[in-house]
Parts: sequence; structure tokens; C-alpha cells
Amino acid sequence: MDNKPLLQERPPAYTPASQGGDYGQSNYGAIPPPQPGFQPPPPYPYPSAAAAAAPAGYAAPPPQHNYPNMYTIIQQPATTTSVVVVGGCPACRVGVLEDTFTCLGILCAIVFFPIGILFCLALRQRRCPNCGATFG
Repeated sequence: MDNKPLLQERPPAYTPASQGGDYGQSNYGAIPPPQPGFQPPPPYPYPSAAAAAAPAGYAAPPPQHNYPNMYTIIQQPATTTSVVVVGGCPACRVGVLEDTFTCLGILCAIVFFPIGILFCLALRQRRCPNCGATFG
């Protein structure tokens, strides 16, 4: 291999040229000078002596305000929420209804075997184990 450098020319300088460039601005990204009549905001006031007396890491207590001794109490109406439990007892609203088969339904299932099962399912009762009420 030969020891010739790959670049015959020098790379461009890092400082921008003083020419205007394509856009006509040579100071792109520079902060513009303030406009005439502009006044900077006033400096932030120093904290009070009470804030300076607070221990390190703790904020000073807020200043006390003298408010009148008048209170406004707003009562919102109590909302009644009703929860509907699927399969819940409509009488006591605590128990969950259980399916029980009647004696006639079981007898029909045995005597009229394939069709009797439909009679057995149609003749079932729902019973609440909490209050003992039967439905259906």
C-alpha cells in the first residue's frame, strides 16, 4: 500500500465565514439586542426574617390571615345507591336464591325419561337459604 493521504484538500474551517451566506444572515442563532423602551423585570425580593429563621430543609409557615368567623356549610343530598345482585333474594335482599327440584319434577323425569327431564327443569323452585322464601 502506498502512504498517500486520502484528502488532497484541507477541510473547511469551523468558524463561520463573514459572508452573508444563502439566507442573508451571518448571525443565525444569536440573541438579538433588546428593543428600545424594554425594561427588565424587578429583582425578586429577599425572604423575610421569619423564612430565614426556619430550620434547614423546612419551609417557613404561611402567614396568618385574619378572616371573619363566618362559616358556610354546604350539605349535599344523600344519594341512595341500589345494588342489584343477579340471583339475589327479592324478599330479604341478603340471600342468594338456590334452585331446588320439586318432587313432581323428579317423578316426571323418571317416568317420562327423555322428555321428563324438560318437565323436571320447568318445575324447579328457587329458594332463599337466608329467609326460606320460595319462588317460582
